[in-house]
Amino acid sequence: MGIVTDIVKRFRSFSRYNQILKVLMKYGFEDLVHYLQENRRYVFIQKFIPNSTKKQVEQYSKWAKMRLVCEELGPTFVKFGQILSNRPDLVPLELTFELEKLQDNVPPMSEELAKQVVETELKNSVDHLFAWFEPSPFASASMAQVHKVTLHSGKRIALKIQRAGIHDVIIEDIKVMYKIARILEHRIPSLKSFDPIGLVKNFEASILKELDFIHESINVQRFYNNLQKDHSLEQFAQAPKVYQEFTTSKVLALEFVNGIKIDKIETLRAKNIDTKIIARRLSISFYKQIFEYGFFHADPHPGNLLVLPNNHICYLDFGMMGSMLPRDIAIFGKLFIAITDKDVKKIIKALQLLSNNAPIANRRDLEFDINEFVEKYYVRDIHDNEMSTVLLELKDIIIAHGLKVPTYFFLFARSLVTIEGVIEKLDPNLEQFEMAKPYLTASAIKKYNPIKMGKKVINSIVELTDYIEDFPMDLKNAIRKINSGQIKVDITHKGIDPMVHTLQRITKQLITTFIMVALIVGASLFIAFKIVPLWKGISVLGIICFVIALLLGFGMLSNIRKGDYDY
Repeated sequence: MGIVTDIVKRFRSFSRYNQILKVLMKYGFEDLVHYLQENRRYVFIQKFIPNSTKKQVEQYSKWAKMRLVCEELGPTFVKFGQILSNRPDLVPLELTFELEKLQDNVPPMSEELAKQVVETELKNSVDHLFAWFEPSPFASASMAQVHKVTLHSGKRIALKIQRAGIHDVIIEDIKVMYKIARILEHRIPSLKSFDPIGLVKNFEASILKELDFIHESINVQRFYNNLQKDHSLEQFAQAPKVYQEFTTSKVLALEFVNGIKIDKIETLRAKNIDTKIIARRLSISFYKQIFEYGFFHADPHPGNLLVLPNNHICYLDFGMMGSMLPRDIAIFGKLFIAITDKDVKKIIKALQLLSNNAPIANRRDLEFDINEFVEKYYVRDIHDNEMSTVLLELKDIIIAHGLKVPTYFFLFARSLVTIEGVIEKLDPNLEQFEMAKPYLTASAIKKYNPIKMGKKVINSIVELTDYIEDFPMDLKNAIRKINSGQIKVDITHKGIDPMVHTLQRITKQLITTFIMVALIVGASLFIAFKIVPLWKGISVLGIICFVIALLLGFGMLSNIRKGDYDY
């Protein structure tokens, strides 16, 4: 049986590979097929393509043909195209625009098959699990479909069900994609810089995550928790609740949310909903996700946004999410502030920090390009200066100068393009960059929060204390190794006086830091407990401690500025 199964798998792979070649030939990519098939078997395949079909596809551009190839090859290639649309650093801009149009409209599974998947996953009959299972899905795509379901408690939920057999189809397609990537990398050396195999590997990791609904349920819960923890007055977003007891890797149960799709402008106005208020709230909710939560919805197209009766916005479909480190959030804040201040040096510094201090081949050319970008920024209309426009223009400069940025950068830029397009329809006059400014400023200065800085100082002192505690043992081990001949030390007495002086200065600075921290902690306690004597309700001892700590701090900064040349 094992041999038969292996033969069947090989045949499927061979058949799928030939199907891909045929579709490529159909849309006029003979050159690519030539690289994939050096034995000229493609000439034989070409005979099966009618001339009428060839003439029909001639009306499309090269980029549109590539989109049509992905659509005809099915869900795996549609998803691959959608992911490539987020990588304008790898593919031409015209192609990204085409790939963004990709559709995966597929007829839904039958009710029987959908129920079979649910019963297999939840290990119980649908009739026992639910009071009502709506036969027809209200949403359907190539990888899953969604049914309305009523629990026995009367609560309505949306049940997302993975298509039967789609996992095996995608795994088989990925194998073929690896084969194509290896052939192209071998036969077209210029493609090596694009790392075709690495691209397929990243795609494989991404799509397998999307196939695992447990991963999506975690995304929903994380997003939901961020909103629940935000008690500010400007929290206008909502997310559906996850029903864990009905969720598996192939079934996802979410609270059913009833609302109006955000692009139904006339329907919103008929319900007396002010679209300008919705635009403002959508803008605020998105900038909060990026600059406060560091976890944002990366596919906020109108189909994934509902307007609720309370004028709140509910986000749907959490398969594609973006995540940012606090460090990178702060850098983005500084970057946009530097742009508004026309500070070329700070813009370059922010871009370098984002690219992990990658070396700049020609700094003068980079400064010139950034300066040109900034000057153009200030002479355009306000709506040409939206954050997405700024990011996309910076992207071109980044790529041109060989700087690297985190992978989420392009996801961030694409999501901004999408959200700004939605907001533009709701309120064309909303100055979105102005809406973002408070969050940009807050993210840039967040790291200077006194409490956080105090915690960092205390953590550093604890680490230093641990190091000092371990130092004698480390020194003993080192001396023992030297004595046993395991380490040979060759010391040349050259310039040792400046080194001794530097060590003395470091020691003084450490002692000063200890004293400063002690004074700050003591001052805080004096003020908190109102230790007498008091001046205007504040402990005088506390004020004195703060002043002494401040003076010590200024003295230490002055000493640091002198460097090692003050002897």
